[in-house]
Amino acid sequence: MSQIQRESLSRRDFLKMSASGFAALEMRSWNQWFNLLEFPQAQRLGRVAVGKVDVKIQPDEESKSVGVLYEDSVVTWLRETAGRQPFRFNQNWVETPEGYIWSPHIQPIQNQLNDPVRALPETSLGNGMWVEVSVPYVDLILDNPPARSPWLEYRLEHGPSPRLYYSQIVWIDGIKTDNQEQVWYRVSEPYGTYGDVFWAMAEGFRPISPDELTPISPEVEGKRILVDVSNQTLSCHEGTTEVYFARISSGAKFDAQGNQVDVWETPLGSHPIWRKLYSLHMSGGTTGGGWDLPAIGWTTLFVGSGVAIHSTFWHNNFGVPMSRGCVNARPEDAKWVFRWSHPFVPYDPGDVSVSLPGGTIIEVVET
Repeated sequence: MSQIQRESLSRRDFLKMSASGFAALEMRSWNQWFNLLEFPQAQRLGRVAVGKVDVKIQPDEESKSVGVLYEDSVVTWLRETAGRQPFRFNQNWVETPEGYIWSPHIQPIQNQLNDPVRALPETSLGNGMWVEVSVPYVDLILDNPPARSPWLEYRLEHGPSPRLYYSQIVWIDGIKTDNQEQVWYRVSEPYGTYGDVFWAMAEGFRPISPDELTPISPEVEGKRILVDVSNQTLSCHEGTTEVYFARISSGAKFDAQGNQVDVWETPLGSHPIWRKLYSLHMSGGTTGGGWDLPAIGWTTLFVGSGVAIHSTFWHNNFGVPMSRGCVNARPEDAKWVFRWSHPFVPYDPGDVSVSLPGGTIIEVVET
């Protein structure tokens, strides 16, 4: 089955380069390790977001398999169509040139390159800017080994290579150019970080403009967000008028083995927004049952334990409970809610907290 794929950096090569940080880049351009942007040339792409998927001849789980794709494979997304997936809520399939893939396992993405920025503006966080990953993924080189965060330790041990994915948001606080004239950004996380800092190729990051984050309907009072965990939907209301609707994935009631896990459910009740961040490194849980995810965009916290509405890149199964308590949303939906709800967040520093009575009320209901 034909598919354009990038070469992967082996763990041995990655560890060798990480041990010497950016100095390794001066000796050998990373372009010699990667064919950086050899993704399919199409307006719409999809990334395999799970370990392995079967490609089917028809949009039907019981149809013939014509191939297998592994995590982070990138395919041309021709269209989404209804099909058949027995015993599952989601019946949508993605048609690709090779065949059909069940849509919950495919992240919708694009491949948009950017001209590197050569100088960073001054901010209260130091010189830097907020950026969004605008390509299927960007590979990372650790600048300050050893690895500190659990997700990075896991990637170094088990693979694939550490990387950021389309729609993730990070802070850029440094720029360098290697001896091949390749521009690199120094990637960090101001909030929730374990302290890992990386270098990555600049073309894969789109600078976020303050203009694109102007508040939506800032003059309107009485805004309210309704999260219906029974129907897995989110709706935004201005008085009695619904102004926005989206499918979401709230806290799961059962784990992968089918065991009931009440602590994962999104807390019912009326909760005011208390903090919002452009990006947050989110982690929690216990050893063996925890999670650790970097660069979660458009994070709107509404429960003190860390429950939030936020952007999601690791699945496309909206309409089905999937999270450990948070409200997973498509990046575009999480961003709209972020801009519309109170409090509003300034670009500098990209983080704001409010005391009680808090911001916009989020009502989590079970119908």
